[in-house]
Amino acid sequence: MDIQQAITVLMAGESLGREGMAAVMTQIMTGEATQAQIGGFLVALTMKGETVEEITGAAEVMRKLAAPVDIKVPVLVDTCGTGGDGAGLFNVSTAAAFVVAAAGGHVAKHGNRSITSSTGSADVLEAAGVNLKVNAEQVARCVESIGVGFMFAPAHHSAMKHAIGPRKELGMRTIFNVLGPLTNPAGAKCQVLGVFDKTLCRPLAEVLKALGSEHVMVVSADDGLDEISLAVNTHVAELKEGVVSEYEIYPGTCGIAVQSLEGLNVDSAEESLALVLGALKNTAGERFQKAREIVAVNAGAALYVAGIADSYTEGVALALDTLATGLAGEKLKELVEMTACFNAA
Repeated sequence: MDIQQAITVLMAGESLGREGMAAVMTQIMTGEATQAQIGGFLVALTMKGETVEEITGAAEVMRKLAAPVDIKVPVLVDTCGTGGDGAGLFNVSTAAAFVVAAAGGHVAKHGNRSITSSTGSADVLEAAGVNLKVNAEQVARCVESIGVGFMFAPAHHSAMKHAIGPRKELGMRTIFNVLGPLTNPAGAKCQVLGVFDKTLCRPLAEVLKALGSEHVMVVSADDGLDEISLAVNTHVAELKEGVVSEYEIYPGTCGIAVQSLEGLNVDSAEESLALVLGALKNTAGERFQKAREIVAVNAGAALYVAGIADSYTEGVALALDTLATGLAGEKLKELVEMTACFNAA
């Protein structure tokens, strides 16, 4: 199936299947499709709605074409959201990565610049002084030595260059928002994946099961936030021991008060960084306290899927204790310093 045929199929409301999707994605990623065709395909697929088989087929192609990162640690975790929730919050999942590292975990953080929000993980880390121009071996050294490293998506998914133009011009959520978190170049088997629509939770958990993941929480708050929320219930699809189960996380059940997300919105990478640093360094102030608490409820999930905590509740408690020490802020400082050394070399 070629991309023109695929667009016709999608416009008729029919699905492509795993193999058909893989064939079209290969065309896109190898430069065989035009920009107009890619744009038309993305819109048609979004309007029809992606199936588990289609997402799996697309993710397989992206993983196959990605530049891999070989990290030698027992358990590797990623904290990554799809973006596209429109909430404009600071980079919660990025901050959570440093909490996990400070608590003894190993995080291969995968991310990019913003496509549909004010700031992406790459934007805020660059604002903090992290050198994004590191190679796969250097990323592995960061994760193995300090517990956290950042994989800048364009450096590992060079084939994505063919879709960048249409994505930016469309300025809307597409399958690529979903694919990014599914294509960790280090092959992290444990993951907390935030999505903008809770109807995606179980399908993406099923996709990750098909792709070989081991322990995953796919989360989406009732207000559309692609994080675990302090304000409303958060739906979870958890993959553990080969079984996907679904449940709700209720705000206020982990010793943290139910509260609005007011004050956590940002308009730039610099504003996001200020909240990230305030949370990680245990800075005093009501706004930083709220930032710290939303980071904790999300880092707690990562600590749980990584096996550092025996339950989600224990993970949140450990995250709060870790944040209180200020050690998570030191992990960010270490990453800045280590990547700067690579740059100098």
